[in-house]
Amino acid sequence: MKQDTAIGIDLAKRVFQVCVVDQRHQQERVNKVLKRRELLDFMRHQPRCQVFLEACGGSHYWAHQLAGLGHEVKIIAPQFVTPFRKGHKTDENDALAIVEAGLRPKMRFVPIKGLEQQDVQCLHRVRERLIKQRTQLINQTYGLLQEYGVISGRAQRALKQATWLALEDAQNELTAVMRALLAEQLAELDGLNERIAELDRQVRQQARALVPCRELQAIEGVGPIVASLLYCALGDGKAFSNGRQASAYLGLTPRQFSSGGKVTLMGIGKTGHSQLKAALIRGAHAVIKTLGEKEDAKSRWLRALVARAGVNKAAVALANKTVRTAWAVMRSGEAYRADYEHTVSRAA
Repeated sequence: MKQDTAIGIDLAKRVFQVCVVDQRHQQERVNKVLKRRELLDFMRHQPRCQVFLEACGGSHYWAHQLAGLGHEVKIIAPQFVTPFRKGHKTDENDALAIVEAGLRPKMRFVPIKGLEQQDVQCLHRVRERLIKQRTQLINQTYGLLQEYGVISGRAQRALKQATWLALEDAQNELTAVMRALLAEQLAELDGLNERIAELDRQVRQQARALVPCRELQAIEGVGPIVASLLYCALGDGKAFSNGRQASAYLGLTPRQFSSGGKVTLMGIGKTGHSQLKAALIRGAHAVIKTLGEKEDAKSRWLRALVARAGVNKAAVALANKTVRTAWAVMRSGEAYRADYEHTVSRAA
């Protein structure tokens, strides 16, 4: 692989900006526009080298195509490219910024997903959208009922019961138009529930079929949803040097503000993979609720942490530990052993 050449590609739907940089002489050789059908032909005639892409729709597809030509492809998150852009935001400047960002010594790259990971990720994205739509529909129905003096209890079951009772009550202020509209709202809600249940079934099926997902489900607090999300995000774990990098990539490590040798740690913030973070923390809360009087090393650590820092901080810490454990399982290919720490300490 030719190490004195690096290529940055600013991806789009139909037109791509390709910047070829000569690292030895520190200069641009090419910075040109290519149409979609021309990109692979152009890359076939380039020496095998590092190719940098900005993470966006289609970046994983092009990573697979370019890797098939023998190039070493790396994907960079957009927020890491922006500081290297010089001048106005143009395609030429963007392509050059992608190269400069990719050549930084400590640059962090996005793991390239395989086809199985993309399949599972698409299932989760559609499922997440439908869940958001269901929440919007429920909240809207709450508001519509309140306009007519009908107050519902919390949760979906209470809402449906209150709505049907209001529809059956001929003495309230609901008009014929509003009764038809509420009936449509409930029918739409039932349809969303059925679609979400079907996607849940498909996710569980994929989690059973994929070996990494089956192994991850042996970890406490990890079910089919969390296992498949971890598999989508981390892959085989080889994109990360250690478990902390994987946890930081997902946004589960504390933010730091350090100056003059003084280190200040803050909360985890809202960066990273919000859906996976929420699922991991929910799983951690479930583990804490069922902690009981277990005497293994992990349970003793968690019980002491809950007493010292509270349930919420302990749940975040456990989610952090879960990600690190998952990274180790996927990176090594070995099955998870709950007694590993205890066995190692006795052997030492």
